Amino acid sequence: MNSPLSIETDYSKRVFGLDLMRAIAIINVVIVHAGWMNIFPNYPGFPIIPGVELFFVLSGFLIGTILLKTFINEKTFGLKQVKKFWIRRWFRTLPNYYLILILNVIFVYFGIIHENFSQFNWRFLFFLQNLTTEFHGFFWESWSLSIEEWFYLSFPIVLILFNLAFKKSKIGKKYIFLVNIIFYLFFSILMRIAFGTRLEIENSFWYDVKIHKVIIYHLDGIAFGLLGAYIKYWFPTFWHKSRNVTFIIGLATCLAIPYINWNPSDSLTIVFKISMQSIGCFLLLPRFETIKTAPKILTKVVTHISLISYSMYLINLSLVSSVITSNIKINDKPTAIIWYSVYWLAVILFSTIIYKHFEKPMMDLRDKISK
Repeated sequence: MNSPLSIETDYSKRVFGLDLMRAIAIINVVIVHAGWMNIFPNYPGFPIIPGVELFFVLSGFLIGTILLKTFINEKTFGLKQVKKFWIRRWFRTLPNYYLILILNVIFVYFGIIHENFSQFNWRFLFFLQNLTTEFHGFFWESWSLSIEEWFYLSFPIVLILFNLAFKKSKIGKKYIFLVNIIFYLFFSILMRIAFGTRLEIENSFWYDVKIHKVIIYHLDGIAFGLLGAYIKYWFPTFWHKSRNVTFIIGLATCLAIPYINWNPSDSLTIVFKISMQSIGCFLLLPRFETIKTAPKILTKVVTHISLISYSMYLINLSLVSSVITSNIKINDKPTAIIWYSVYWLAVILFSTIIYKHFEKPMMDLRDKISK
């Protein structure tokens, strides 16, 4: 009899390095959000690779590979192909999102989480809560889901338009796809220059709220992932040979960023900080992508964390961390250690249950419908 927590996995169909990248990303996110519980002073106290940027770049790389192959190999690229892409994408992300959104509404309404219920509105249903302006508090971690959903909604449409615009020219599909990537790489930078630099940014918290977590200012992270997919597809030899050099540069960039004195109200910070974080993560991709195998026990642990990472992301802050801080008073170190351990155990346990009994069945249904 299978355990309710065991997950059947075909390891031969997975790339260990990408699972490792995803596991590192979610562990970093959970570490940061654990720090918001104020259990230990000066937490986390060490530089870490930005977890959400890793997610963005990795997601862009994986989805970009699918879109690129479809665009290049199909005779026509139109709404039929895009519809199939959207169905598969939405079945992957929307069921979990709406489940956790409903649980957030219930928890806040009944006082299990101490947040202002008036912060919830219809915009959360359509990922509009941070399209052009900031939001914070209620289900705050949903900001990154909004960025991803709007990117994957708009990118294929813009690609269709570019394809139609260049249809009668001699520009091939190879360069049309690249033009689309470049458009998204520079769109958010231009938005940050045109509008972000006009905002009043009081401190790093409001930089995070008003710039970092707003959709129009943060689409370039995912675009860097698509650029990685493009380079690997068209220049596989360069991709493979450069992996060690780019990894060293990317890791150094990611680790250096926390030590740079970023003035949150400075134009350089507003315009370039997000791009620098994305570039650092982007440069890690070739090395991670070429790690195909690992010792068995490490493979099992990393793959499990990778599989449940989406559920971990959705529940760790609002449904675990906020529940603890809203209901538990932690006044001494032994109690802090206990609740810190409870936090991690709860995140992994409940994420595993959600993945196995809800998220995975939804993806299985997606596979049936898309066929």
